[in-house]
Amino acid sequence: MDNLFDLSGKTAVITGGSRGLGRQMALAFAERGADIVVASRKIEACENVASEIRAHGRRALPLALDAGDWTEMESFANRIYDEWGRIDILVNNAGKSPAVPSHEVSEKLFDMVVDLNFKGPFRLASLVAQKMAEAEGGIIINVSSSGALVPLPWAVPYSGAKAALNAMTVSLAREYGPKVRINTISAGPFLTDISKAWSEEAREKSDNSLGRPGKPEEIVTTALYLASPASSFTTGAIVRCDGGMG
Repeated sequence: MDNLFDLSGKTAVITGGSRGLGRQMALAFAERGADIVVASRKIEACENVASEIRAHGRRALPLALDAGDWTEMESFANRIYDEWGRIDILVNNAGKSPAVPSHEVSEKLFDMVVDLNFKGPFRLASLVAQKMAEAEGGIIINVSSSGALVPLPWAVPYSGAKAALNAMTVSLAREYGPKVRINTISAGPFLTDISKAWSEEAREKSDNSLGRPGKPEEIVTTALYLASPASSFTTGAIVRCDGGMG
């Protein structure tokens, strides 16, 4: 194993960690020595991934979390610090948005999308970044979307929230550096659960340089790069993992 990807002794927290890209990152981090907090709305799904992590000989803590609820973030972070004493890596991965024509977006839907994709991640990242800066430092990875960089129809609130997440990454990196490194993965189309609603053609082809959507496991090396000493001089960056979107 390349020592640059060695996460031995680290504690990693992954929101939206029970499926899709989050699950892939959780298992990859565990395989390289990290203990993992798996958080999502459904505790049963978190417990399933926690069992997989323990099979790698690492500790796992499954926690239910509404990643868009500002009021939950402080108690969530405190629970982890109380039980494990530290957070070395935080991955703000939870996020989603239904495809809705802009003129049909309700205020309730708008708020839900912005809360989940920006408000909640901001609150959690800022709380954890402060604690990291006061201790030995740490790493925060925000998972964004190519929709923040490439215009998408029927997803204006989502694209706007992810663009805000990108800006947040740069700002927080300046605010909490040098001890805390904060970066974004700008993810393109991936064959996660959301792709079940796509057409057959969309699951096979994509409007990017590689001409296809990504397999969930293809997020792993980008995440490992940002979570490990391999990226020691990288912070405030938007790292695209999207197959070459326009």
